[in-house]
Amino acid sequence: MDDHYVVGVDFGTLSGRAVVVRVSDGAELGTGVHAYPHAVLEECLPAELAGSALPLPPEWALQVPEDYREVLKVAVPAAVAAAGIDPDQVVGIATDFTACTMVPTLADGTPLNEVEGLADRPHAYVKLWKHHAAQAQADRINELARIRGESWLPRYGGLISSEWEFAKGLQLFEEDYDAYERMEHWVEAADWIVWQLCGTYVRNACTAGYKGIRQDGDYPSPQFLTALSPGFGSFVSDKVEHPIGELGDRAGALSAEAAGWTGLREGIAVAVGNVDAHVTAPAAQATGPGQMVAIMGTSTCHVMSASVLREVPGMCGVVDGGIVSGLWGYEAGQSGVGDIFGWFVDNGVPAAYAEAAAAAGESVHEHLTRLAAAQAIGEHGLVALDWHSGNRSVLVDHELSGVVVGQTLATRPPDIYRALLEATAFGTRVIVETFRRSGVPVEEFIVAGGLAKNALLMQIYADVTRLPLSIIDSEQGPALGSAIHAAVAAGAYPDVPTAAKQMGKVRRHVYLPDQTRASAYDALFEQYVALHDHFGRSSTTMRRLKAIRRDAVARRRAATQEED
Repeated sequence: MDDHYVVGVDFGTLSGRAVVVRVSDGAELGTGVHAYPHAVLEECLPAELAGSALPLPPEWALQVPEDYREVLKVAVPAAVAAAGIDPDQVVGIATDFTACTMVPTLADGTPLNEVEGLADRPHAYVKLWKHHAAQAQADRINELARIRGESWLPRYGGLISSEWEFAKGLQLFEEDYDAYERMEHWVEAADWIVWQLCGTYVRNACTAGYKGIRQDGDYPSPQFLTALSPGFGSFVSDKVEHPIGELGDRAGALSAEAAGWTGLREGIAVAVGNVDAHVTAPAAQATGPGQMVAIMGTSTCHVMSASVLREVPGMCGVVDGGIVSGLWGYEAGQSGVGDIFGWFVDNGVPAAYAEAAAAAGESVHEHLTRLAAAQAIGEHGLVALDWHSGNRSVLVDHELSGVVVGQTLATRPPDIYRALLEATAFGTRVIVETFRRSGVPVEEFIVAGGLAKNALLMQIYADVTRLPLSIIDSEQGPALGSAIHAAVAAGAYPDVPTAAKQMGKVRRHVYLPDQTRASAYDALFEQYVALHDHFGRSSTTMRRLKAIRRDAVARRRAATQEED
């Protein structure tokens, strides 16, 4: 296998990244990156596609599927060129994607926004994972499921997210029925990109279970869906249901068209699609019970395998074989992490700090981190809630919003920055403790993603959770995980755990908890929990504020249209 290679492609929120990996030992030989030209559509549709910059309502997040194809055409050839290998030595390709990111398509996989006459319809575009405009639909799904005692609801911690397939599909059905009728498949982007590579639509077991409410081989019943909204009863049979592919299986062979895009050899193995978080666990050699992997970037997804099936409140799902075969795969998450730090740096830091950072040869993030690191724990007198993008776990409510408590006229940007770092660690501790209380052990915490570079943040997480913190030894965790699945699909290894042992990389126990610091954080965490339970479980203030904002935006846009 020394002269055999695989390609893993990680489709993130803003860009796609390809990596060429040697099959024998997981050595990463070349990387290519391509930023999505249209990034995330949150304010309006692109005028060059829709004919005009049609404004989008609050909480929307769309993408353009052609941007994903461009990653195959640009990043993959760039990675192969950087690796300096003969493309004919590549034996397989695999991809991972953000989730739940949904593509409405025709029968042949054509996205609706590429259909003549539909480019000006927001619902024809890809709904990105952080599209949170379907919260009302998610609330109705949850309420009806509780009333009917649906057996699948406890597998998702008692709550279905607005980010997932059924809430987004119901929003499409209710807000643009014509587009819904013209849509023939409601496809996870993780599966759509595989469809583009091999010409075959295979629905992966991971997203079907975690995002598509498929449990024990079944989806929510037509009776449930009809009770939810008359006419919606055939959603599963008409739009969703499709043959399932297991993780690490071969979805098909690289088509001639995709071979032309990528520069790879026609006919090589294309692996079944996967989710960026779940595919990272094998890359970190976390294929056994008790190893929680946190993929920390704009958001954080926590995944972990266990030998036991338990109902964990507020988890994002538990799926048999959802990460590796033979174990129950659990998922939880935080909707905003790096996004929150970036938002604060972009919007809450005076120019003087940017100037000081530049003078010191640092980024603003590095500058604030250095200043924050000099503080004693609790010195800022602040506690924050990390809900600027809502709460994924354990409250599963995207009507919630961020809070910083304790500000005075003496509060400075490094204080708030540190409080935000700590808030995300507190959010993770809530998740860890919820798993443990539910009978699912968490014994090791492994971090992947760009935020692992922030040593202060990593030490905070170790201290707050009282867990040894390991770091994946790759800057391309999801892409490496995809490459591992490509090697299995190509037949180089019998299964994912075997491939992970040879190709995965991790540095064990890089950060260890300090008991003195951990005890100091307990006092702040107590206040975090008090705020968490008040605003998340008791008060309706945040929901009312979101409603007021939506009404105000609607009035302003209506007034603008009248003036035009």
